[in-house]
Amino acid sequence: MILIGLFKLAKALLLIVVGVGALKLLHKDVADTVTHWVDVLRVDPDNRFIHHMVAKVFGVTPAQLKALSAGTFFYASLLLIEGIGLLLRKHWAEYFTVITTGALIPLEVYELAKHFTAAKVGILAINVAIVLYLIVRLRSR
Repeated sequence: MILIGLFKLAKALLLIVVGVGALKLLHKDVADTVTHWVDVLRVDPDNRFIHHMVAKVFGVTPAQLKALSAGTFFYASLLLIEGIGLLLRKHWAEYFTVITTGALIPLEVYELAKHFTAAKVGILAINVAIVLYLIVRLRSR
């Protein structure tokens, strides 16, 4: 349970960083910011992956950034509740994690079907394993 709690907290921290980053982009020229970071990180701007990502980022509107940050902070709060509850070994946290993680698995499958990546497969596999482990644990009580 501690490992699952730490995993949930790590995901929450990552989402908080993404949400803060999205908010910081609200009052800046997104194109200039992305171009700056491509230069700072010495990434080849002609790389097809970078070019595709940059093209998508250039089309992001302030309303989309606000929606992204709000959704990111909401999901991060769920993960923080799960992670802290599991680290404190609270029984309710196991139920909460099964419900919230299990409810999002269909969305993960949909996203995987829409755009297949190894990272999405890995995260889906981990989340399914977490739900199954917690269900077995809860039923054994």
